[in-house]
Amino acid sequence: MTSPQVEASGDVGACGCGATCGTPPVLAAPGPAPNAAGGTIFRIPTMDCAAEESEIRHALAGVAGVQSLNFQLSARTLAIHAPAAVLPQALGAIRRAGFDPQPLASGGSDVHAHAAASKGLWRLGLALVLTVVAELLAFFVPDTMVFKLAGMALAATAIWLAGFSTYTKGLAALRQGRLNINALMTVAVTGAFLIGQWPEAAMVMALYAIAELIEARAVDRARNAIKSLLDLTPDTAEVRQPDGTWLSIAAAEVALDAVVRVKPGARIPLDGTVTSGTSAVNQAPVTGESLPADKGVGDVVFAGTINDTGTLEVRVTAGASNTTLARIIHAVEQAQGTRAPTQQFVDKFAAVYTPVVFALAVAVAVLAPWLMDVSWTQALYKALVMLVIACPCALVLATPVTVVSGLAGRRRDAAF
Repeated sequence: MTSPQVEASGDVGACGCGATCGTPPVLAAPGPAPNAAGGTIFRIPTMDCAAEESEIRHALAGVAGVQSLNFQLSARTLAIHAPAAVLPQALGAIRRAGFDPQPLASGGSDVHAHAAASKGLWRLGLALVLTVVAELLAFFVPDTMVFKLAGMALAATAIWLAGFSTYTKGLAALRQGRLNINALMTVAVTGAFLIGQWPEAAMVMALYAIAELIEARAVDRARNAIKSLLDLTPDTAEVRQPDGTWLSIAAAEVALDAVVRVKPGARIPLDGTVTSGTSAVNQAPVTGESLPADKGVGDVVFAGTINDTGTLEVRVTAGASNTTLARIIHAVEQAQGTRAPTQQFVDKFAAVYTPVVFALAVAVAVLAPWLMDVSWTQALYKALVMLVIACPCALVLATPVTVVSGLAGRRRDAAF
């Protein structure tokens, strides 16, 4: 009963955006999946937030033939509406931006998603351990070349484990002359490492990876809320045949005006009107009502609700793709895919704010030795600290994560 977008989005794991993802898994089937609207859907494992969506939009802006783009951040998917001949160029542009679009195919996605999530968590955990060890070496061991090299090696390994994807996207942005969050992090961490502050560089990247992981969890929470909506309706329905017998068939194949039977304790498969029987129906998953509603002949029932007491016969009034629950899912998808006015403002603000911050950091590095009586190394360190502190990551991520979390919270409250 899912809408085409939900069916095409696939299932994703809880691997984080950017810093926490390792090499993305290879899907079992290489063929891209067309959706009902004619677009071709690809999964982008490291796309979680509006800032990354903006990077991909910018990358595809110069590709002739791309008609429209449909992002589903909660599922980390992108539907590209373009002729087949244009798709290789579009995918190449996305890869140059530092992302790895993968063809979305049915089946086998859960295994790869959970494997990627587990790998990402292990990478981040190991990076944190190495970062802490590097910090301890810097504070408590003699200042000898051996320990310096050991600390540097630990910090470099931690940065690679936690920030591989961040570096990939940051270097891609710098090559294109774009100053985004990943570019700032790449410059700040690299600069800190080069001036000998490798424990701090590793810690900054590890903390950034944790923030990315928290963001990814928020996105996955909304995805799981939609998945729980999909699980509310049964896959089959008992349909009355012309000879009066009952036959179990797929709910998606039940025709309008067919009569279905719902036994006590079962979920109602489709929207309809009661033609026989009386019962109490728990409508909380759809309407949020705290108490079961009494239903009798002529009353309306909704797909996904629970028949508590008696057997009901229901005449179907809406197909599987047009039930009240299906429309709720579609509304949630639209809400997630729509950029809130606050988010649009924040994105525009960040587009100006980020270059200004970078320019101020450069000014601090260049002018501080002349105006503040500090060494060049100290000035560069202060400039790098400014880049990290002033990074607009939290500002850009706040609105979409808040909207998605709010949607998931409303869904949970309605269900329980």
